[in-house]
Amino acid sequence: MADINMWMVLQSSMQPGGRGGLNRATLRRVGAFARPHRRAIVSFLLLATVSAVLGVASPVLAGWTVDAVVEGRGTRTVAVLAALIAGVALVESAVGLLERLQSSRLGEGLIFDLRRRVFEHVQRMPVAFFTRTHTGALVSRLNNDVIGAQRAFTSALSGVVTNVIVLVLTLGVMVRLSWQITVLALVLLPLFVVPARRVGAKVGMLEREATEHNAAMTSQMTERFSAPGATLVKLFGRPASEAREFGHRAARVRDIGVRSAMAMEVFFRALTLASGLAQALIYGLGGYLALRGELDAGRVVTMALLLNRLYGPLTALATARLDVVTALVSFERVFEVLDVEPLIVERAEPEEVPDGPVAVEVDDVRFAYPSAEQVSLASLEEVATLDDRAGAEVLHGVSLRVEPGQLVALVGSSGAGKSTLASLVPRLYDVDAGAVRLSGVDVRDLSFSSIRRTVGVVTQDGHLFHDTIGANLRYARPEATDAEVWEALTAARLAALVRSLPDGLDTVVGERGYRLSGGERQRLTIARLLLARPRVVILDEATAHLDSESELAVQEALGAALAGRTALVIAHRLATVRAADAILVLEDGRVVERGTHAELLAAGERYAELYRTQFVPAEAGVAPAAVPLVPVDGHVRT
Repeated sequence: MADINMWMVLQSSMQPGGRGGLNRATLRRVGAFARPHRRAIVSFLLLATVSAVLGVASPVLAGWTVDAVVEGRGTRTVAVLAALIAGVALVESAVGLLERLQSSRLGEGLIFDLRRRVFEHVQRMPVAFFTRTHTGALVSRLNNDVIGAQRAFTSALSGVVTNVIVLVLTLGVMVRLSWQITVLALVLLPLFVVPARRVGAKVGMLEREATEHNAAMTSQMTERFSAPGATLVKLFGRPASEAREFGHRAARVRDIGVRSAMAMEVFFRALTLASGLAQALIYGLGGYLALRGELDAGRVVTMALLLNRLYGPLTALATARLDVVTALVSFERVFEVLDVEPLIVERAEPEEVPDGPVAVEVDDVRFAYPSAEQVSLASLEEVATLDDRAGAEVLHGVSLRVEPGQLVALVGSSGAGKSTLASLVPRLYDVDAGAVRLSGVDVRDLSFSSIRRTVGVVTQDGHLFHDTIGANLRYARPEATDAEVWEALTAARLAALVRSLPDGLDTVVGERGYRLSGGERQRLTIARLLLARPRVVILDEATAHLDSESELAVQEALGAALAGRTALVIAHRLATVRAADAILVLEDGRVVERGTHAELLAAGERYAELYRTQFVPAEAGVAPAAVPLVPVDGHVRT
């Protein structure tokens, strides 16, 4: 009977993916996370059962006490029964604490597993995923939604299990004492089922909308509160507009909160009313039967007390159902991220890059950036539907070879595919055709760790974490000693500056390193690369956007970084071009020229044109004409 009642309460919203309902597939996946904790679940269920038995025992003992008083059995009997009631209360309290402890450990353990798995999964996603994803929306999934999912275990799990057990035992005892009164008490059961059906669906839909607005607010804060975002807002004078947009979303969340609270309050008031009416019916019918001598007075009291044990669990079960509905909204949003399959995966038994100097080979490579459907989610991009257009091919049969210890420069117009080509060597993307090899081994056959140890990259933005100088450097090699750190800083022409800082290596660089100048930030990234000691170095316009003084310091640091290493350099300055063993000119994703600086100048073709328009003015300290960046399928190619 209790199982049927429980099913009626939950079945109203148990739809296969219905909006506002309990999704069976989601429940199965949640169960999969619980499977490794089977022993903890069993011990929790045992404690819940003991707690339920003790909860039913108290009203029964109270009824016996009333009968003992009415029948005049003596003070000793009454005292013993009173002592038993007190003992049951003490044991019930102790068991309740243990039950709650086990429930919390179980819930927190499951959420720990979920958080770790989501974080590890996101770390495995390709760069294309992050170039499309709104950072704030992703952070909201990993923070707000995981915390929301926690309620399904820490609150709902214990509530459902414990109260189902209490409900079964209570009904069993009530039927044994008086089936007539039990039937009368159940007459008002529809007052529980109808509100559960309506309120559950309504609260579920409101929770979804509130979650979406909260994620949007998190995204807005993440972008606007970063150093570059805050600067942009201030420079273009939009703080009032930003506040209005944020306020609009916050007001909507506020209104949803009020509606949800009122819906649940109406529901609880209906349950309280039903319980009060049932209490009156029991005392009325029970008193009538007691006066007729068909029922003991103690049984009437027991039935009245058990009624609270009956309607209390029903109320709690309805509350748990609402908690489960809202928590599963969070679970579904987290699982949505887990369902995005990483495009770049490691082989089951990957190889290692052979020891010794490394040659880099790009063999007839064709490449197009992956489509949005392959790497992203509409909700993470905060759009209604994903762009379903296939990516246009941006590299068309490109081939090159960098011999061990050589320096090869890539030059060409903005949007020619230079950065795209450079990103294929550390396997930030996979080629569509052809191959990229390190010492003759296809990078798709290599382990990720081997590639990271072998290839070091310095980009033009010089990204740093909001941490100390020492921590940012050791991110490349955590086991590095202080002596090795200072050696890398010295080679990067940054040791004197760091020593002059009050906190030295413990100086916090700020978000993205914004407490440092552009040249200092770039030299710190070069020091990080030197500390990693890669055998292959890729420089992606590492001196772009720097003034002449900073560029000179960075060029000196780059000299140390390139010494004795295989290097592929996207050239921005003439000094780098002249130092190259070979120069490749890319245009529209194709190699149109290759040779040395002198050979290409003598040919008088595309390189000679770039030399006159870009490199010579740059060498003379005159900024070349700005060339707009070219977006390709959601990416910017240089």
